[in-house]
Amino acid sequence: MVVKNANGPKIAVIGMGPRGLGALEALADLAGAKGVTFAVDVFDDHPSRGAGPNFDPGESRVCLLNIPMRDIDIRPPGYGGCGSFAAWMEDAPGGNVPGPDVFPRRTDLGSYLEARWAELEALGVLTLSHHAARVDGLRREAEGWKVRCGEAWCGPYGEVLLTLGQPEVEPDEQLADWQDHAARSDGALWQAYPARDLQAADWAGAQVAIRGMALSAFDILRVLSIGQGGRFEAEGYVPSGREPARIIPFSLNGQPPFPKPETQELDARFAPSEDESEAFSKALDLAVGLETERARAAISGALEPVVARLLRGWKTAERDAVARWLEAEWDAPGSQEDEGPLEVLQAGIEMAEGRRAPTIGYVVGQVWRKWQDRLRRGYNPAGVPPETAKSLVGFDEGLKRYSYGPPVSSSREMAALIEAGIVDLGFAADPEIEMVEAGWRLESGGQSAVVGAMIDGVMAAPDPEAVTAAVVSELCESGRIVRLCEGLSAHTGGDGQLIGAEGRVVPGLSLLGRLSLGSVIAADSLHDCFGEASARWAQGVMERAHGDG
Repeated sequence: MVVKNANGPKIAVIGMGPRGLGALEALADLAGAKGVTFAVDVFDDHPSRGAGPNFDPGESRVCLLNIPMRDIDIRPPGYGGCGSFAAWMEDAPGGNVPGPDVFPRRTDLGSYLEARWAELEALGVLTLSHHAARVDGLRREAEGWKVRCGEAWCGPYGEVLLTLGQPEVEPDEQLADWQDHAARSDGALWQAYPARDLQAADWAGAQVAIRGMALSAFDILRVLSIGQGGRFEAEGYVPSGREPARIIPFSLNGQPPFPKPETQELDARFAPSEDESEAFSKALDLAVGLETERARAAISGALEPVVARLLRGWKTAERDAVARWLEAEWDAPGSQEDEGPLEVLQAGIEMAEGRRAPTIGYVVGQVWRKWQDRLRRGYNPAGVPPETAKSLVGFDEGLKRYSYGPPVSSSREMAALIEAGIVDLGFAADPEIEMVEAGWRLESGGQSAVVGAMIDGVMAAPDPEAVTAAVVSELCESGRIVRLCEGLSAHTGGDGQLIGAEGRVVPGLSLLGRLSLGSVIAADSLHDCFGEASARWAQGVMERAHGDG
């Protein structure tokens, strides 16, 4: 590629997982079209550039995406030959492309993202330098931003982008107590990831508890079963003898998430029409500028007729029942569901397989999943009032038990492990937990169990003030990172630029991703990493550097 000039400001990107990759790909597309180039320093001590820890190709191969091939539509850059994930898989050694209903391995997606990073490096529009180091601080000087790694300062930079993914945070009170306890008792406290560490450990005959019953729990169960040499057959689970004797998952409500529809044909039964989707977009455009109650009414008004129409096909609920369900969901997500954990698991499997009529919640969740791109498109650049933002984000987060569900194969595996007597749901709903010398004693419903290992599968809330990384702590202390409001994350503008304590943009400092939840919505999506948020940041960089995009 011929580059006419090279006068863009130097850029620092802190964190080079999928979101950092997506941002730089978007910038390379715009810069290449304008014939300009940028020098970019990337700071990340994780070796897998583009993939990051979540999609590390070196992770356990038993961990799956929670997206089937039919729904993976990651925007490829305008340059190069990697193309789509499916096309890359076809060209990879072996040429094995999973079918549309298969949930691929996270490691395979990670290898694809690494290939896209390599292609970006080779392009030449961005002169990329990688610093395998942790960033400890940022300093604003007259000539630009300086980045500190240990005792060394790098820069100056005209633009700094923070794409930190899911950074470590201070443990909550329960976890902090458990960490202290594990250090002075026989109990072992593990993190869910890296899953390869769990897979390499000796679990034979162990008594294990899993804190959390969301998506991470399914990864953990696979690591502790097939990762130990066991097999899932048509007749059930065939143990290897290396798995734990008992695994006790638990959470506050004790309910596992609902799996996605198993096939493309079943999933199509939940598709809103184009007119219904356009009506949702219009309602959202209105809602993001309204106070909380009117915003809720606008969103519910778009959802109710769609969900009611779809449910008529199963003759299971009328529109007034849908309205009542949505009203409860806004105020207390999940309060409509009081079934036990095994009943919820079996109902989810049967609905995903098409053997049971879907509930109102299941239909709402699948429709909401299909509107995620529209949700981000209407919400993220809008500058939503804080209290309205809290309500809309809470609604989206609550519905993730449906919209971000696992593959039904993973739910069936949990059921098989229950049938085999390995997984025990008897303590699933908020058990009493006592720290004892051997580990932890769980009590629920008059029964008790002692476990020697506790695996933490809870993803911490994205509170910037709880992040342990020094660079974030310093920015919070200096007022450059402030929460949009209590309970939400960093305040950013539509293009990702941070808005500080005085309500003004922090020049040249941007943040994309989960740590800006509230300023953006539905940020836990792989697709969002390569979507319009990245494009808006790149457009902003071009405009600040050259007066146009």
